[in-house]
Amino acid sequence: MTEKLPASFFGLRPKRVAVLALLSAALALAITLLLGNFMPAGATQCAPQVVKAQKVDAAATGEIAALNPTGTGRGYADLSFKDKDGKPVTIADFKGKALLVNFWASWCVPCREEMPALAAIQQKYDSDAFMMLPINLDIGPGGLDKAKAFLADEKLTSLPLYADSTFSAFDRLKAEAVSLGLPTTLLLDGKGCEIAVLQGPAEWDTPEGHQVIEALIAG
Repeated sequence: MTEKLPASFFGLRPKRVAVLALLSAALALAITLLLGNFMPAGATQCAPQVVKAQKVDAAATGEIAALNPTGTGRGYADLSFKDKDGKPVTIADFKGKALLVNFWASWCVPCREEMPALAAIQQKYDSDAFMMLPINLDIGPGGLDKAKAFLADEKLTSLPLYADSTFSAFDRLKAEAVSLGLPTTLLLDGKGCEIAVLQGPAEWDTPEGHQVIEALIAG
C-alpha cells in the first residue's frame, strides 16, 4: 500500500523548482560574465591549425629554433592598427596572404638589430602569397614620426610602416599570454589565424629563417 504524501509536499515542490531554476540561471550568467572578462574584446577564433603548425615547427631549426608552434585557434583578423598615413587597418585587410607580423619599437634595442634581417625577408618573399608586416609600438602622438625617422636613418624604407601608438594591439597579446615583451613575431595564415609565435629576436635572414617562411607560405 502506497503511503499518502502530505498536502504540503505538492505545495512546496513548484516553489523549490522555481528557486532551482533561478539559481541555475544566475550561475549561467555568472559563468558567462567570468569568461567574458578573460576573453579579450573582439577576439576572433579559428579552427585549429595543427598540421600547418607542425610543418612550420619542423622547419624551425638553428637560428629559429625558439619559434613556438601554436595553431590552437587564436585569430587576429580583427586586430587593428594604422598605416603610415594614419588610416585604420586590420589584419583582415591582408586576407589571402601568409603574414610575418613583427611588433617592434624604436627604443627596443633587439628590435632595432632585427629589422635589417626582416627587411631582407620582405624583399625576398613579398608577393601575393606573403607579406612581412611590422607594427611599430612607439607610443604617443609622435610615435609614428619616431618610427619613420628610424627607418629612414637605417635605410630600411623598403619596409612597410604600420603602427599602433595606443599600444592596444600589443596589450591584447599580453592579455592572451601570447607575449610579454618586444620584439614579438606572429606567423599567421591567410585568414589571420595564428600558426606560431616567437618571443624575442631571431636571425630571420638565414637558411633556417627562409625554411620557416617557405613552410608558412606552402601551408
